[in-house]
Amino acid sequence: MAADGTLVAGVPASASTGRANGLQRFARRRSTIAFLMTLPLIALIGGLVVYPAGYAMWLSTLNRRMTANIGLGNFELLLENDTFRAVIWQSCIFAVGAVVLKALIGFWLAHMLHHIPAKGQRKWRGMLLVPWVIPPALSTLGWWWMFDPSYSSINWLLSIFAVPAVPWLGEPWWARLSVIMVNVWYGSPFFMIMYLAALKSVPDQLYEAAAIDGATGWQGLRYVTLPMMQNIISITVLFSLIVTFANYDIVRVLTNGGPRDLTQVFASYAFQVGILSGNLPRGAAVSLFMFPVLAVFAFFILRGINRRNKEQM
Repeated sequence: MAADGTLVAGVPASASTGRANGLQRFARRRSTIAFLMTLPLIALIGGLVVYPAGYAMWLSTLNRRMTANIGLGNFELLLENDTFRAVIWQSCIFAVGAVVLKALIGFWLAHMLHHIPAKGQRKWRGMLLVPWVIPPALSTLGWWWMFDPSYSSINWLLSIFAVPAVPWLGEPWWARLSVIMVNVWYGSPFFMIMYLAALKSVPDQLYEAAAIDGATGWQGLRYVTLPMMQNIISITVLFSLIVTFANYDIVRVLTNGGPRDLTQVFASYAFQVGILSGNLPRGAAVSLFMFPVLAVFAFFILRGINRRNKEQM
């Protein structure tokens, strides 16, 4: 600025000061800064989620040769297909059964770890997280060997107790159970670590007050622990449902959809129809069928979370 306060390189001092103040006010707005910082993430989500989802929707309206738009024709054909109707049923059994078991086992493990002294807790926590750290395709190969009809180590252990060999991958219901078992083994540590964090956030004063009132351990769990963890439990279950419905590795490696397509789920059947059979539009339609099923689960779970939040306000 000049000594008389009028011009700086041909720019009036008042205009220069006004622009500087405007930029400062712009930078001080938290919402603006937050938006600018999330722009890279928004661009990443748009490129890796929104665009592929939109492309899959457009692709599902085309014929097999991808030369003409047939509207909802692929969806109508799928709903008339007995195999696909079985896939819907099998996907729900697989996802709901696996998530319920993961939630129960994860909560039990978290509750046990919570009562172990901090020094020993790190060791157990690290060991119990191993199944979640190993790539699922690799760990599923190990389970496939244990279920193999000729070399099954599980059947060998059962034979020691004179229990007949179990056709783990040869019979439909045993194969479904095997797929669920592997998914539970892989996903339970995630529930454990989420629930353990939630347990540590429950104030000790609540347990002390419950003990003074004469509450038993079971009553403390029912009336103190579970109500304080409800939102975390709901969010973890919803996230796991989404991931489990989209699971591909375990079914592909363990059963490849067999026997007779009776362990197919949405992801494995979409791969079979779209990639192996060369019908990309119909494969896209199969994958999109997960959306309405998940939307129903998400609606009820999120509604419960919102209702509890309003009650706490």
